[in-house]
Amino acid sequence: MSTLPAPLPGGTWTLGDLTVTRFGYGAMQLAGPGVMGPPADHDGALAVLREAVDLGITHIDTADAYGPHLTNRLIREALHPYPDSLHIVTKVGATRDEQGGWPPARKPDDLRRTVQENLDNLGLRTLDVVNLRLGDAQGPVTGSLAEAFETLVDLRRQGLIRHLGVSNATPEQVAEARSIAPIVCVQNRYNLAHRHDDELIDELAEQGIAYVPFFPLGGFTPLQSSALTAVATRLDATPMAVALAWLLHRSPNILPIPGTSSVTHLRENVTGAGIPLSDEDLAELDKIGR
Repeated sequence: MSTLPAPLPGGTWTLGDLTVTRFGYGAMQLAGPGVMGPPADHDGALAVLREAVDLGITHIDTADAYGPHLTNRLIREALHPYPDSLHIVTKVGATRDEQGGWPPARKPDDLRRTVQENLDNLGLRTLDVVNLRLGDAQGPVTGSLAEAFETLVDLRRQGLIRHLGVSNATPEQVAEARSIAPIVCVQNRYNLAHRHDDELIDELAEQGIAYVPFFPLGGFTPLQSSALTAVATRLDATPMAVALAWLLHRSPNILPIPGTSSVTHLRENVTGAGIPLSDEDLAELDKIGR
């Protein structure tokens, strides 16, 4: 059992009727290179997942496209039967090809199949939250989500899904989804240097809807900023720790899901996210993405 202090930094948030820790864990990095194939260290991957739960994290983000299928099977192997407090959020709307690409899979039959694959590979009868992944690898793409989202709404009526969200979405697509059915979260790319969703975050906070930033530490290219480095040096912390702490300060509806395949790195992320930031620190950091 972990000896890190509880509760986790950031406290909790409510996704519909589910209470989750704001600090979550993203399982994407558990798969092999390019998010394809098995991990180099199978037992190490299981250890990371078990450590996340031991640390008190109750929000794990995944997708059956990771691997594909392998990450969800790792989650099941490591954690099933799941604690009542643990909630797994998954995504549908994209698949994988032999070249490692992410072709869309948003036709009704695609979505029905991938929801069932998530259920089977995670060992669940109902998925807590399903995000409809839109756009492409470069980011959101304009266009209606109605047909795809209505398919997920129907699957929710059947009891296969508990709550819905959208991912990689434009503000207009978020609004369209909300006009069809309630959503509990939006999952988009966002971090200190990538601030395009500032207005959307504030609007969602007013409505009690979570915003889950993917690539919270910059993604495959770590955040680089002289201002971030200066604040981190002053606080005797790493830039990545400061970037995580900033996200938790930015808005109470932000739920970071940093991923890692290392138990040590996971613990460092949890500790770093709890670094206190002064008004001076926040003012300096807020200038980075503007």
